[in-house]
Amino acid sequence: MAPASPLPMDPIAEAKRQWIAHGWADAADGMAAFSSVMRAQHIMYTRVDSVLKPLGLSYARLELLRLLSFTRDGALPMASASARLQVHPTSVTNVVDRLEKDGLVRRAAHPTDGRATLVVITDAGLALAEEATAALNEDVFSEPGIPADDLQRMTGILARFRRASGDFTDPAPHPDPL
Repeated sequence: MAPASPLPMDPIAEAKRQWIAHGWADAADGMAAFSSVMRAQHIMYTRVDSVLKPLGLSYARLELLRLLSFTRDGALPMASASARLQVHPTSVTNVVDRLEKDGLVRRAAHPTDGRATLVVITDAGLALAEEATAALNEDVFSEPGIPADDLQRMTGILARFRRASGDFTDPAPHPDPL
C-alpha cells in the first residue's frame, strides 16, 4: 500500500547512496534496481488488488480463470496449469480448492490419462473472469501510470532478464512451408 502522502525523498536513492558510502559501490546499482522492481511490484499489485478484492478475487485466482478461459474447451490438466502459471502444483491446488468452493471451477477426470485431473472453468467462473478483466483493463491496465513507450521498453528489458534467468526460452522457429 502506498503511503498516505509521498515521502520527501526517494528511500531507494538514499539506500544507494548508503551502499556507496559503505564501500559497496559495485553492487549499488543492482541493489537499487532490485529494490525498485520490488517496490514497483508492490505498487502495481496494490492497484490490481483494489480492483479485484470487491469481486472476491485475488490476482492468482483471476490468472487461473483467465488461463482456463483462453483454452479451447475451458479445461486444463492441473499440472499444465501449474507449468503455464509458473507456480508450484500445491499453489494451483490451493487456488483450485478456493475457486471450486465458490463454484467458479470444477475438477474432472482426464479422458485419456487416469493419473491426471482436469480443472474446468464454469459459466460463473467465465463470467467473473470477464467482469474482472474488464475492470482491470479500465481501471489499471489502460492507464498504468507509465508512458506507452516506457512500458514497451520496460517489458522488453524485463523479458530479457527473465529469459537470461531461465524463466523461458524463445520458441523454436517454424520451418518454412514446402
